Amino acid sequence: MSTIMRFVKDQSGATAIEYGLIAAGISVAIIAVVNGLGTKLNTSFSSISTQLK
Repeated sequence: MSTIMRFVKDQSGATAIEYGLIAAGISVAIIAVVNGLGTKLNTSFSSISTQLK
């Protein structure tokens, strides 16, 4: 019975899952920002290239 109670009170697995979710959220945010920045840079370089021709 004490083994079951220790398992129920163990929070290390929950903490690891929380850190994983936080890391996934940060990764999604970084991907969104980089994607938006890439589109803006592509537009800028295309405009500069057109003006130089």
